[in-house]
Amino acid sequence: MSLSAELNLDLHDKQGIAFDTEATEVLYGGAAGGGKSHLMRVAAIVWCAAIPGLQVYLFRRIRDDLIKNHMEGPKGFRSMLAGWSLCDFVKIVDDEIRFWNGSKIYLCHCKDEKDIYKYQGAEIHVLLVDELTHFTETMYRFLRNRVRMVGVQLPSNYAGKFPRILAGANPGNIGHLWVKATFVDGTNTYEQRRMPPEEGGMLRQFIPALLEDNPSMGADDPGYEMRLHGLGSQALVEAMRYGNWDVVEGAFFDCWDPKRHVIRPFNVPDAWLRFMSGDWGSAAPFSFGWWAVASDPHRVENKDGKTITLPRGCMVRYREWYGASKPNVGLKLHADKVAQGIKEREAKDTVKPTYRVLDPAAFAEDGGESIAQAMAREKVAFRPADNARVQGRGAMGGWDQLRGRLVGDDDGNPMIVTFSTCHDSIRTIPALQHDDARPEDVDTDGEDHAGDEWRYGCMSRPWVRKPKVDPRKPSDAYSRMTAPHAETWRA
Repeated sequence: MSLSAELNLDLHDKQGIAFDTEATEVLYGGAAGGGKSHLMRVAAIVWCAAIPGLQVYLFRRIRDDLIKNHMEGPKGFRSMLAGWSLCDFVKIVDDEIRFWNGSKIYLCHCKDEKDIYKYQGAEIHVLLVDELTHFTETMYRFLRNRVRMVGVQLPSNYAGKFPRILAGANPGNIGHLWVKATFVDGTNTYEQRRMPPEEGGMLRQFIPALLEDNPSMGADDPGYEMRLHGLGSQALVEAMRYGNWDVVEGAFFDCWDPKRHVIRPFNVPDAWLRFMSGDWGSAAPFSFGWWAVASDPHRVENKDGKTITLPRGCMVRYREWYGASKPNVGLKLHADKVAQGIKEREAKDTVKPTYRVLDPAAFAEDGGESIAQAMAREKVAFRPADNARVQGRGAMGGWDQLRGRLVGDDDGNPMIVTFSTCHDSIRTIPALQHDDARPEDVDTDGEDHAGDEWRYGCMSRPWVRKPKVDPRKPSDAYSRMTAPHAETWRA
């Protein structure tokens, strides 16, 4: 091979891990500038050159972004493959790169969900998805279903590694929630997990990537990091500079902090009051939560093992039942079956809920037995929850109650926490967004079922922050009356 045909296909260490992994469904990403796009181009070229007849499909949501990012510029396919093009090892025709050995790279886009049907008959040996969080879960699941390989002879060093999926993503955008739930939540970094058939059956892995993992970015553009810090939003900085999947730009509850609000399970004292809150759903998920109320200050460990204080009156979520077959899709269970499921989950509890509150819509009879009546028939009785969402005419709103408890008391202690085992609350509540037309309310197009249920629970136990007052320092018009008693407060 002549010098003109030599390619520079070097990868940095973290990129090399993603390239060499045994996993067949990989998410590589986190912070911006981690080298996701370059990794995909190198992988596509190397695999096509090594495996005759390989078909690689590289997707991005918008075609213009696809072409600018992957075809043009000094590090695009045209530049990378210039030597091979001159030697006729490859030909670039429109959105297709053809290799001498019959392998092909197809550059594809899916702007809308209907566009996926263009690939109905595709046999995708390698699926590359750039900016996965720009895609809906429906798009991804459809494309994953096209990933298959028949009749391709694999070299021994690639046996078992194909067909495969390699995706790159930053936190945020429309797909943030499902990507985080699919690849990031409930797993250890680099851990490889065999998925069940309903999840594609592939060997799944999440490989985080930070700006530091791509030294080329610092060398080529020394000012890039500073521009990330100048994004104008701390949430965006956390997401794009540090790859923080727990921070969502535009989040309704921007006060959510897993280090404050997610705790390790502990034995809840029997003396603490117990209650339940519920949001009904059938086609959409239902959400039921079991709560305990701290009767005295209590020291617990957060999810990282650090000690925090739960003040008196703090609501502790110690169990949940989220009725979903997949994100935002319900189980379609009848009310009596749900009631039986609740009783089964409480069967071994020594302390049962003192009261239960449920979505008021579940009490509508509509000419027949209501959801609440059907559950009461199974001896699981609820009362209607206060459904006030926002403040109005002097009345408090449920979202303000929840936000106030998340912010906590004047010492910075949270007034509401959840066990780390309540995965769906932890997954969905931080991702809730503001309604564009009514910013003080949650966007109901999001997966708001656990959020509504938490709101009902908070409204059943209204809480108002009481500022600390030093009784030794009178601060009102009655100071002369109270001052003589100050002596009693001296240590």
